[in-house]
Amino acid sequence: MKHWIIALVLAPALLIAGLAHGAELRISKQYGINYLPLIVLEQHKLIEKNAKAAGLGEVAAVWTTLAGGAAANDALLSGSVDIIALGVPPFIRLWDKSKGQAKALAPLSEFPPSLTTNNPNVKTFKDFTEKDRIALPAVKVSLQALILQIAAAKEYGLADYDRFDRLTVTMSHPDGLLALTSGKSEITGHFTQEPFLSAELKHPGVRVVLDGYDVLGAATYQLLAASTKFYEQNTKLAEVVVQSLEEADAWIAANPKEAAELYVKAAKSKESPAEILVMLQNPHAGYTTTPKKTTTFSDFLYEVKAIGKKPADWKELYFPPTHGKPGS
Repeated sequence: MKHWIIALVLAPALLIAGLAHGAELRISKQYGINYLPLIVLEQHKLIEKNAKAAGLGEVAAVWTTLAGGAAANDALLSGSVDIIALGVPPFIRLWDKSKGQAKALAPLSEFPPSLTTNNPNVKTFKDFTEKDRIALPAVKVSLQALILQIAAAKEYGLADYDRFDRLTVTMSHPDGLLALTSGKSEITGHFTQEPFLSAELKHPGVRVVLDGYDVLGAATYQLLAASTKFYEQNTKLAEVVVQSLEEADAWIAANPKEAAELYVKAAKSKESPAEILVMLQNPHAGYTTTPKKTTTFSDFLYEVKAIGKKPADWKELYFPPTHGKPGS
């Protein structure tokens, strides 16, 4: 968290730095099936194929996996990656702090996270007390942290939106899973996503006490983002990335069984392809490049003074390739 704050202070200068690595495109992803389209891009080499077809020559996509939105922002601001995948809330904070020098390329997924617990005394999220600790990817700034804040604001009023922040602990999804299910940790709650969610629910006594879908409904939860400098210098390549992402989404929709098998192999998942397939068939989830409820997040962040500027509309947060979508 400390490093992320320092990076944000330096954001304008870092984002203006530009690229100096030729045809190497560096992209970060995160853990979970939310990021399956990026696995398809990587494994099927769709960016390389479409870049060559677009006349851009040989482009090598280099992939790295990060543990959360704060780490992704750090990577972009430091110049170690060109495109990041992250939750919408940390991206909006980045957009605000960088004064628009970072924007979204396209939405990734609509898989809502859920808050689980192993504490028998916690019947709903309202029952967490000072004795509990809730693991999530980044305290205060992650997607999961913001959904918890929105739920608290709905229940207790906007002035008390952060009442559960003091109970949260930064952990990656794999580490949060281990902490919650080991029985040897202070962690009694985990705000997570698939496949970690289903893995936790296999353990006796673990159950969901807050569903992100119940809080926000169908919404864009993750997206791809880049610096404006990258986009201005590589507009055609950025368009290729969005085109490739749409191709990956279409392939997943047409080949869910193969997509599940690909995820298990590439992510080295402990779940079976059949289990991943069930997750992909969740009626409240999916992959699309059409933005949904982006300004729901930005409006809330502005109301609680977490950002200093309120975007006029969702298009202010996105680069032009997405502007033709019926977004929100």
